[in-house]
Amino acid sequence: MEVGLRDATPADSDFCFALHEAALGPYVTAVWGWDEAVQRDFHARGFDPPHTKIITMNGVDAGRLDVERRPDELYVGLIELLPAYQGKGAGGRLLRDLIAEAAARGQAICLEVLVVNTRAYDLYARLGFRETGRDDLKVWMRIEVYR
Repeated sequence: MEVGLRDATPADSDFCFALHEAALGPYVTAVWGWDEAVQRDFHARGFDPPHTKIITMNGVDAGRLDVERRPDELYVGLIELLPAYQGKGAGGRLLRDLIAEAAARGQAICLEVLVVNTRAYDLYARLGFRETGRDDLKVWMRIEVYR
């Protein structure tokens, strides 16, 4: 399956909200309950096309990747795939690409994951991310990949 990235535009907002509900809705519901108004407000405040890439699989919009390139690290703010595209290797491939970028830049990568999202946690751990902190809701993870 061909995995690609394209720049997000404001026109991708509805897709990204529907994606969030499909990909993370069950986890959000388990932690806080799904409140449509709260989630729409969260999305309106957080959707930032300059930091967002739309993940494509075989040319079809399949997910979202938000990365903030900070002076000393890459911060993966969000990686989501529609359920039909999960488990096909795209998330791992994209993260390995980011690990290579971070190594070339002499930086680390950090991210956070909901405690209840064990599938994502396991992927991050397999790729070498280690916990740097946790609370009842989230785990913070980091990988040091300096050259």
